[in-house]
Amino acid sequence: MFRPFTPPRMAPWLFPLLLSTFIFALPGCTSLRHSLWRPPLAPDGEIERNRFTVAKGEDVIGQLAEIRLEKGDTLAGIARHFGLGLNAVSAANPEVDIWVPKAGERILLPLNFILPDTPRNGIVVNLATMRLFHFQRDGAVLALSTYPVGIGTEEKPTPMGRMRVARKATRPTWYVPVSIAQAHRKKGDILPAAVPPGPDNPLGDYALYLSKQGYLIHGTNKPASIGLKATNGCMRLYPENIATLFRETPINTPVLIINQPYLLGQRNGILYLEAHTPLEDSGVAELARINAKLRAMEKESGRTLDWQKIRQIQAEARGIPVPILALEAAKGAGAEKPVAIRHPGRLLGSPELPGLKLDAWYVLAAEVQDELDARRLAAIINHQGPPIPAQVLPAGKGHRVLAGPFKDAGEARKAVKRLKIDLELDGIMIEPVRKG
Repeated sequence: MFRPFTPPRMAPWLFPLLLSTFIFALPGCTSLRHSLWRPPLAPDGEIERNRFTVAKGEDVIGQLAEIRLEKGDTLAGIARHFGLGLNAVSAANPEVDIWVPKAGERILLPLNFILPDTPRNGIVVNLATMRLFHFQRDGAVLALSTYPVGIGTEEKPTPMGRMRVARKATRPTWYVPVSIAQAHRKKGDILPAAVPPGPDNPLGDYALYLSKQGYLIHGTNKPASIGLKATNGCMRLYPENIATLFRETPINTPVLIINQPYLLGQRNGILYLEAHTPLEDSGVAELARINAKLRAMEKESGRTLDWQKIRQIQAEARGIPVPILALEAAKGAGAEKPVAIRHPGRLLGSPELPGLKLDAWYVLAAEVQDELDARRLAAIINHQGPPIPAQVLPAGKGHRVLAGPFKDAGEARKAVKRLKIDLELDGIMIEPVRKG
């Protein structure tokens, strides 16, 4: 007998992932992917993800790219490999299923960015774009490192304003705040007073403690949460990104946290507009601010802007810089052509799925009628942090989502608990096959 599958009530950082699978499938979104120019494929190592040099007078960095998906890919895996947040890849490809995209689909990689409208000094975090910018000067050269971040939830937002890096720590111990301990206790998850370094530590291996008490920039054991409103107010980075940022950031580095969902910038004589979905309660004010700035530029230049196009960019909020005006008569305002990237042999951080073992413990996570639903749930479980391997097995007229293998009953029991707390799944432990 198969239990009917219903989407689980999952942890706040995971809910947007499953929800967006259905939201982004709705019709009516304009797609750039069908009309892309497709040059010869370039190795993925030839396109820069995180490190740039900023030319004087320029505000736009990077290059739009595209990649053809292969079987087993997820947008979460693609996002991490190319140094992007899940929010950025999903917004740029609103028709694509996050967890079970079709093999052969081409997706855009939004690896070009308009710099925030701030002084270019130290660390700047734009909450609206969920991206961190680290500016460093080497003589006359302005170097920039930029990384996606996970930020605070609506209930526990990341604070804005000016701060600094007060101290740094490798392999930090997480001292659990009372409020977080209480919230977990309500779900039946009793946390210790302190979590030592290791796979269960949500701070990861590196932490920058800010001058605003209780707030950090740190790593994570949940990489799929990068690019989501997922934290209790801190800012988390992919493990590979925080390692670099930690090494390159001295104590007392200034930190500025802002909210700029609409960005204007120029490169090569072209004015670009980039739009993101505004944070709660900031959309009206931010839209008025950017439109006032556009009208001032329109008046100063004596040229009429295409307001229909501007409103479309703002409404779609795809997070991609779009040309809206040629600032010089000789320049053309056509969109830059994306570079086509060859699919890597293996995506960075992609889950490893071990083969079935008769002598190991497993957990039956769910029994699902529809294969696509089963594959989607298995992909979500595979991107848990710390990792829980999961796969889909046919069973009669339905499908079973099986988590494991686990080395002993204790590990399987721990997985059952995590599936319940994070995904509201009632897992069933399966004992090893006994020889003889």
